[in-house]
Amino acid sequence: MDEVSYVRRLVGELIRAHRIRAGYTQKSAGEKLRISESLMGAVERAERIPANELLLEMEELFAANGALKDCCDMLDEEKYPPKFVNWAKFQRTARIINGYETMVFPGLLQTEAYAYALHRARVPTYTEAEIVSRVEARLERQAVLTRTPPPHIGFVVEESVLERTLGGPEVLKQQLRHLLDCIERHNHLTVQVMPTSQHTHAGLMGPMQLMSTAEGRALVYVEARGGDRFVTQPDQVVDMFDLFGIMRAQAQNPWESAEIIEKKMGQL
Repeated sequence: MDEVSYVRRLVGELIRAHRIRAGYTQKSAGEKLRISESLMGAVERAERIPANELLLEMEELFAANGALKDCCDMLDEEKYPPKFVNWAKFQRTARIINGYETMVFPGLLQTEAYAYALHRARVPTYTEAEIVSRVEARLERQAVLTRTPPPHIGFVVEESVLERTLGGPEVLKQQLRHLLDCIERHNHLTVQVMPTSQHTHAGLMGPMQLMSTAEGRALVYVEARGGDRFVTQPDQVVDMFDLFGIMRAQAQNPWESAEIIEKKMGQL
């Protein structure tokens, strides 16, 4: 069994103390919060990390006077790798979110089944508890898609990503269908496919994520085998934003891209 951190135990004990003080059992609290009694117990035992939305609902239900709300930032350190924590925080309120993906679907657009298959394929392997925790954290970040006001979100995805049967053909088919559903539902989201036939383009150096924060700062996050980088230097950030603009011009437009995605789904 994985070692549980002091922070997780502390948050679990705080939740339990405020629940009892407010006069709720795990079952009655779960009913109010629309979660199972078993999940309520797992959160209090620090076996599961509660989503920020759930913590805020507990804060209100138990009238915790800010104690549970203040736990959100502490738990971010538990959910994400150290270099990704600040990126995840900025992303919640970002004005613009862009990304270029070469190997997998963008995390904000992944289905639960696809995310589980991706984390189970990792080498070296995660424990099952680590997989659950990381997938839940990834799915939690997807709340930005339905935020009000919404950010503008744009992704360029290599065509080969649409063909890789990670988790099996059915998982990929569901993922492609989900991608099309997201494009149709969210008019602030654009997805462009970089065709394999585009033998050279501006993104051949690898994937990247770009963001304009609520305060207008431009940031870049680059994932690499040798170590991830959170890029904040203005000259480097400007260069990478320019690079992404060139990539968008070289990729298929959003309407042609949707047709490619639909065709790939029909082939499965």
